[in-house]
Amino acid sequence: MAEVKQTHAVNLKKGSYCIIDDKACIVRSNQVSRPGKHGHAKCRIEAITIIGDQKKIIAIPGHDNIPVPIIAKKNAQVLSVSNDTASIMDMESYETFDIKIPKELKNEVKEGKEIQYWIVMNDKIIKAVK
Repeated sequence: MAEVKQTHAVNLKKGSYCIIDDKACIVRSNQVSRPGKHGHAKCRIEAITIIGDQKKIIAIPGHDNIPVPIIAKKNAQVLSVSNDTASIMDMESYETFDIKIPKELKNEVKEGKEIQYWIVMNDKIIKAVK
């Protein structure tokens, strides 16, 4: 199981992370409505998945807990590139594994380069080339 923590829905800000429908997402907006005297705040959270760029919208009470993924940011060196997959070696543990290269970084990922990758909910994603 992936590492997660809990936070109240009203605490989510633009650019923070949350989990919607078992997918890690980046919050694009969080609209909070505060109804009458004895009502509870409602949140309309609009987010985009980190992998796949799918739009997700949920409406929940503001005091409800929502899961937030714990993201591990690591560095690695590219050992080889084959089509849209790179074989990389982690700089700390020296573990080697294959990872999919995102379209926007396809021309930058080359053998010998150092990259930053994230581990989000047991998925590994290349985020930057150094």
